[in-house]
Parts: sequence; structure tokens; C-alpha cells
Amino acid sequence: MFKIWMWEKSGTTVVSRWAKVAKKTPDKDAFVMGDRSLTFREGDEFSNRIAWYFKRQGFKTGEVIALFMETQPEYVFLWLGLAKLRVTTALVNTNLRGAQLIHCLRIAGCKAVVFGDEMTEAIKAIQNEIPDIPLFQFNSPEREGSPIIQDTTPLATELNEMTTDPFTDVEPAKPRDTLLYIYTSGTTGFPKAAIITNIRYLLIPLGVHTAASLVSSDIVYDPLPLHHTAGGVLGAGQCLVLGCTVVLRKKFSASNYWSDVVKHKCTAAQYIGEICRYLLTVPPGANDRAHNVRVIIGNGLRPQIWEEFVERFGVKRVLEFYGATEGNSNLVNLDSKVGAIGFLSRLVSSIYPLTLVKCDEVTGDILRDENGRCISCGPYEPGLLLGKIDPKKAILTFAGYADKTASEKKMVRNVRVKGDCYFNTGDILVMDYYGYFYFKDRTGDTFRWRGENVSTAEVEGVISNLIGLKDAVVYGVSIPHVEGKAGMAAIADPEKIIDLTSLAKGLNTSLPAYSRPLFVRILPEPPLTATFKLKKKELMEQGFNVSLHDDPMYFLDQKSGMFIPLTQKLYDDIIEGVIRL
Repeated sequence: MFKIWMWEKSGTTVVSRWAKVAKKTPDKDAFVMGDRSLTFREGDEFSNRIAWYFKRQGFKTGEVIALFMETQPEYVFLWLGLAKLRVTTALVNTNLRGAQLIHCLRIAGCKAVVFGDEMTEAIKAIQNEIPDIPLFQFNSPEREGSPIIQDTTPLATELNEMTTDPFTDVEPAKPRDTLLYIYTSGTTGFPKAAIITNIRYLLIPLGVHTAASLVSSDIVYDPLPLHHTAGGVLGAGQCLVLGCTVVLRKKFSASNYWSDVVKHKCTAAQYIGEICRYLLTVPPGANDRAHNVRVIIGNGLRPQIWEEFVERFGVKRVLEFYGATEGNSNLVNLDSKVGAIGFLSRLVSSIYPLTLVKCDEVTGDILRDENGRCISCGPYEPGLLLGKIDPKKAILTFAGYADKTASEKKMVRNVRVKGDCYFNTGDILVMDYYGYFYFKDRTGDTFRWRGENVSTAEVEGVISNLIGLKDAVVYGVSIPHVEGKAGMAAIADPEKIIDLTSLAKGLNTSLPAYSRPLFVRILPEPPLTATFKLKKKELMEQGFNVSLHDDPMYFLDQKSGMFIPLTQKLYDDIIEGVIRL
């Protein structure tokens, strides 16, 4: 990573790097979506207008503005314009509503919100609770006439008056200054704002660009949300940092994936685990192999479908990698080894800053030897992945979260020697004899569903509130041939008074779709009889199997959004994939 070291030495930031990239090919498309695109010059001019406008509004270096908007070509240039003013942008997940949305604005200390016209209902619902935060509504060019909510500023209209001259009114930022906040559904409940510094934003796209052997003439398909790292840093960064054209899509669509790729002549495409499975469920079509994609880049392609995927779609190379938004532990599988998320020669594993240590697989608690040090795992022993934190090296820094106490929780000290410090990824991996790593699970109270982390603590809290504070335990259950784990809630209801209709309605309004439990089990007594965790383990092992106990169970019907009794036939249909999830 000599280039990153050079960039850090020379004080390169995303803004200064972009200035060079934009000058090289001003008339080339930067971002394309559907029939609309912005060239590198147009993107630069738009970002200059943003910088001048928000300077005129009185925003200063170091302040934070939230961006709450669906994918569109202007999205990245909006935050780039704020970065020119050295204002940090908090990229808020467009699925969030109500209390979670307000929480995200508060923890990052947002001084304003820029929202897209498609998010007006979500903003209206919280407007009375954030009277102190100015709101700017950005109407997308194809919907210029959308009504502006009361007490908000029509941003698109006001930008028309601004100059497109280069913005030079502030001291340049430094490589380690905060560029963005990206929210991660942390293991401790509500989303946490992870700090993305300039150097990290440069490092992630560059690492993938190099590993995938991309060049600036490549066209990259990025159908992932721009408020997450995969879509907004790794994907969008191929344009900002490395000069590729990046093709966006407002919402991922399995049936349009390959037709988009063919239409826009893409040569590289992104995925997350879920996507590959969805693509395989689409009936074979003319575009399956009519594309020019050399490499697909992402994480979470399950070993069970890897070969079938490569075979059907004629993908020459799979670049599977591993890395957390806020973490410093990155692995990459360079040689398309089926199922592996990365490789690390066992010869260098003792000096490389990554280590697998033994832990309790249910609680995630790290086990230590008699000297208080962590215990390294041998081949095929599942362990928790830790990444060494070394503030001197850009690649190994951990910038942490906006909330310092949350940052501290992710650090593990005295791992190999007294006084050292590692980042805890919260992921359990296994390494084979050759040094290939395989993903096993998330530790403790988090599981992945629909490509998102689900915090059981948060869902338990919501359910408990909806059912009159009864005991509820939430956990993930595996379904054959389905990516991740589906949520299941076990609720204690000895009096048999629970109203599942109002619970379903409450969950729909309180939680994003990916957090809502698909299964509910009604327990005759609170699950506190034995130690709480032990009971949870037992519940997890029984899952939603109707033959293992007599407790009533219910399934969240995908069409009606209501809970229906889980019968043997319904159970069989879910297991056999008759019901699509």
C-alpha cells in the first residue's frame, strides 16, 4: 500500500484527489443512473455550488450535516461539496424512521438535514421533535415540481443562483480529518456513527481497485445504497478517487441486474451475499452471459452457491473481501478460492496485524490463558477476529465512532503482549491449514439478515414496549438456502393476553423491514428460569422447528404483514423454499 503512504505523506484528501481526477476526463460520465448522468465536470460544478451555498448559510469547518436521500447521481457530489467546506456529512440510512432517525441526527450532532423529496413523509413525522435543526429539501431534477414541506428550504432552487467557480475559501483538510459518518447497526442497540476519515475513504476503493486489477476506463455497476460503505465508499470511490464511471440504481433489482450491466457496458459489478442468491432465483435470461463483466466484487457469497453462480453467469473472477465499516481488519480472497473471505499466509500470521482468538461462541466473550493473554486459534478452530490498532499506520488506524464510549467497547487490550490494543470485529471466522479464512458467524447479540446487521437488544426493547414490557428474547435462526439468519422472538405470555395483530402493526411502524422478526414463539413462562443466556441458546437450537416443542409459533406473512400460525405444512414450505423470503 505504498500509494496510500505517499498520499498520506503528501496530505492528499478526497477533495484534493477528486480535483486531479475530475481534470483528467471532465466530459466523461462520473455517475449514471437510468437515463440520467453527471459528467466529472458537472459533478465538480454541482459540488462547488453546494460549498458556496452552505458557506453563505453560515456553516463552518467541523460542523455536521445529515444527508437523508435515496440513491441518485447528485448524492455523492452533495457530500463532496460539503467536504470542500470541511463540513462532515452524516449519511443516514433511508430505512430509518421515528426515534431511530432522531437518534442518528442527535448522536452525530447534526446542525442541519439535507433530505431528498422522496423522504418527505419520514421528515414530516419527526419535524416537531427537531425544531432546532434547519431542513433543506433537495428535489431531484426529474421531480423539480415536488411540493416543498412547510418550514424547509428548497435547496435545488437556491443552488441555481450559486457560482460554479472552484471553492477555495477554507484551509485544506488533512488526511486523518473526518470526512463522513456512516452508521453501523452496532451490536449495542441503536445505530452508531462510525467515523470515515479522508485516508480511509481513499484506502478502501484503492485497495479493491488494485486487488481487482481495475483501470480508470472500467465501468463499475454499483446497485447498493450509497449510505453504506459497500455502495458509498468502495463503489462510489471508484469514481471519486480513481476516475471510473460508476453506474447506480435507486433500489437493487434482481431481475434488472444483468440487463443494467449489459445496457451500460459495465466491466465490473458489486454484490453483497444476498444479491447473488437473488440473482440465481431469477429465471435464466438472454443477459445472463451477454455481459462484459470481468470481475464481481463484494462480500458474503456463500460457499454453497459460489460455483453455481460463477458457472451460470460466466463470471471470470470473484473478488470476495472482508472488512468492517469502522474496523481496520481487512482480508481479501485474490484467487477466487470458493467460499473463502480472504487469505493470510500462516508463515506471516504471527507478525501480520490480524489474529483469531478463542472465545465463547454464544456470548462472544474472549477466553484468556493463565497470563491474561488471548489464546490463538489453530487451523479449523473457530475464533474471534481481532485487528491490531497502530495509530502510526493509516491502514491500521481505528477512527472509532462519534460516541467515544462505543469506540472503547470495540477495543481489546493485552492481546499478545501487555499494553497492545486490537479492534474487535465481533465476527467468528475459521482458518484452514493453508491460511484461507471462512466466515462462521457474528458473536453474541447480532446477526445478519437482508445484508444488514440486526441488533437483538434493540429489537427486544421495541417488542417489550409493544407488549406491555413482557419478557422477550430475540435471536437469529437459520433457514436452509437462505442468506443470513431470520429474526425470531420468544415472548413470555403466561396469561395468554398478547395481541399479535397489534404487535405486527407496531413492529411495522417501529422497525425497518430487515429487523422485524419473521417468527414468534409464545412461552408459557418467562425465559429466566435458568440463566438467561442458557435459555437463549436452547431457544436458538430449537429454532422454528414445530416438532421440537409444544409452544405455539407464528410466522410473519409477507403479503399481509400479519402473524399467522406456523403449521407443519407452512414449516415444510419454508424449509423447502416454496415460500420465498
